[in-house]
Amino acid sequence: MIKEELIERSPVRILEKSIHGGLKSGEIGIIASSSAGVGKTSVLVQLALDKLLQGKKVIHVSFSQHTNYVLLWYADIFEEIIKKKNLVNSEEIKDDLVKNRVIVNFNQDAVTEEQILKSLKALIVEGGFDASLIVIDGFDFARSDRDRIAKMKAAAKELNISIWYSCNTKENGSGRQKIPALVKEYLDLLDLVIVLEPKADHVELSALKYGNSEGSSDSIALKLDPKTLLIDA
Repeated sequence: MIKEELIERSPVRILEKSIHGGLKSGEIGIIASSSAGVGKTSVLVQLALDKLLQGKKVIHVSFSQHTNYVLLWYADIFEEIIKKKNLVNSEEIKDDLVKNRVIVNFNQDAVTEEQILKSLKALIVEGGFDASLIVIDGFDFARSDRDRIAKMKAAAKELNISIWYSCNTKENGSGRQKIPALVKEYLDLLDLVIVLEPKADHVELSALKYGNSEGSSDSIALKLDPKTLLIDA
């Protein structure tokens, strides 16, 4: 398979179709689950890789993982895609992906939102790294507040960029159509909430909120393979 086919047939196209075009510039989305190890980071990396394959730039912000660990996520997911899709010119494509990706680490308790945004804006505006997507992993919403998320929302609009967060809801059995309590406080600032729910042989992706509406678990015909953690239809 060539790169153009991989982009066209990506499960992300199904996601976008299911939720009226996907996450747009100036919008914030959340990939949530009630526990660790379900696949939140994997989904974020695949969303990032989809942008990178299209030649767009991505900033990956980690609050919980060292840069080397994040790099391993990208390498492992890309290798799984190569094996599954038999991608040609994979080494050349990989080199291009690396050039268009920046990984940064922050300690949530040691920096303010102003400091984080200052660093990101310096990279995007002053550094000329015109990213179209920021993915934020390991951010603890339980130790955040509306002001921090509101500032990120304003920055997304100002920079004309989309932002995906991961979120551990720390809830057991959130229900098929229930917005996790941890993100309800920020719901008006969010454009999309996708919850990962472990099933017997896969992890189900459910769109519980997109735009001004709450969707249902039938909104997305996608799942995660529990072995590879790849998104699949």
